Amino acid sequence: MSRQSLPRPEAVIFDIGNVLIEWQPEARYDEIVGRERREAMFAAVDLHHMADRIDLGENFRDTVYATAERYPAFADEIRIWHDRWSEIAAPPIARSVRLLRALRRAGVPVFALSNYGRESLAQSERHHPFLAEFDRRYISSHMGVTKPQAQIYEMVEEDCGIAPQRLLFTDDRAENVAAAEARGWQGHLFDGPDGWAARLVRAGLLTEDDAA
Repeated sequence: MSRQSLPRPEAVIFDIGNVLIEWQPEARYDEIVGRERREAMFAAVDLHHMADRIDLGENFRDTVYATAERYPAFADEIRIWHDRWSEIAAPPIARSVRLLRALRRAGVPVFALSNYGRESLAQSERHHPFLAEFDRRYISSHMGVTKPQAQIYEMVEEDCGIAPQRLLFTDDRAENVAAAEARGWQGHLFDGPDGWAARLVRAGLLTEDDAA
């Protein structure tokens, strides 16, 4: 199906990390501990695997602190992942937040579909209240499955009751978009809010002024 023939979406689905909130932990650590120390820590400790476990539902603090105990040379720095989470998962991507709110003002249902931990999301929500503004949230740690596994997309479809071809999903990871498109969703690889705004206008969901 060509983009020109795509039906008008009935709901828009946002990823969170690198779509609504910057997710660049290496850059944040560079600011906090310095690049040399960060590079040494990331070479020694698989922090992204730790994050994957949290996204699947493991306790945020317990998982971070247990990892810190296993790597005492970097214990203080590893605990920053939990203790200074509001600095690690930040800052908001302002235009994306405006687009979320513009869609809601236009009466378009807006969902979140994100790999995120239970406690880490609760912390993020305290610092970024817009994370509570979705009509529905599909969060991996609550669902027991992460993107890009097909099951998580199927669970969204079953819950919202909207035909796959009428769901428009944006994510910064190509494999997550491809998995959604494989189920018939409309996908947009997020490479910045300007391109996302243009896609929402082309889809007939926002006017140029609304998407500014």
